[in-house]
Amino acid sequence: MHSEPRAGRLAAWGNALLAGLVSPDDAVLAIVGTDAVHRVEGLPDESGQVGLTLALGRLRTLGVSGLRVALPAPGHPLGLSGPPEFNARALEAEEAVVCHGAAYGLVPDVYEAGPEHVRDEVVWHVLPVREAPPADVPSLGEAERELAEALREATEVLTRLDVAGSGPVAEAAVDAYRARAERGREVLAPGYPPRAVRVLELAQRVGTLIAVATESGHGGAVSSSEISARREALRPVERTARRAQVAAYNSVVEERERGVR
Repeated sequence: MHSEPRAGRLAAWGNALLAGLVSPDDAVLAIVGTDAVHRVEGLPDESGQVGLTLALGRLRTLGVSGLRVALPAPGHPLGLSGPPEFNARALEAEEAVVCHGAAYGLVPDVYEAGPEHVRDEVVWHVLPVREAPPADVPSLGEAERELAEALREATEVLTRLDVAGSGPVAEAAVDAYRARAERGREVLAPGYPPRAVRVLELAQRVGTLIAVATESGHGGAVSSSEISARREALRPVERTARRAQVAAYNSVVEERERGVR
C-alpha cells in the first residue's frame, strides 16, 4: 500500500492536464513513470487500444472534468460507487480511477514486459460506473487528523509486538522511503494544495512502517503466526493510511465541487 499506486499517478497528472496546468507530453511521461508503456482499451467509438494522450483527450470530450482514485481492499470498497462489475474489477486490481463528469472508470491490468521482466506494460480498461458519492473517502482535514493518531497507534503496536525499528533492514526501508519522498514532492502534480502533499507523504510513511513490520525477519517475532498477528493488529492503521491516500489524490476534484478552487 505504501508505494505510489498507478491510479494515483493517472489521476494526479490527468487532473493537472484537464486543468490546463501541464502539457499532454509531460502528463503522459509522469503517468507512465518507469513502466514500458500505458494503453487504454474500451473507450467509446474506439475498437482497440489507444495511447494515453488520445485517451485523455477523448475523456475530456466525453465530459470528464476530473479524476478520482479508488484503493479498495476486501471488505472495504474505498472510493468506489458501483456497479458491482466495476467494483469487482477494481478490487482485483486493488486500485482504479473514477471519472468525474462522465460515468466511466478505468482499471489497470499489468503485464510483464520482455523476457527478463525489466519493465511493466499497463492496459487501462474503461468501464461504466455509477454516478454516486465514492465510498468512505474522508476530507483532507479528517485524513490528516486520523493519520496523526494512526502513526501513534502504529508505533505503539510495533513496540508491543517487539518489532525492531533500528535494525539494518528496517533502516534501509525507511531510508528508501525518505529518498522517494524527496524525489516525489511533486508527485501530486501542479494544482494540488500543499496540505494534500503533506497528507500523502504521511500516509506513505505509515504504509512503509506497516510494510517493514509485516515482512518476515524484522523484530523478535518471525513465525508465520506472529507475522499474521502483526498484520491483524495493524489492519486498522493500514485502512486509515489508504483512506488518506485517496483523500489526497481526490482533493482537487472535491475542492472544485465545493467551489473552493
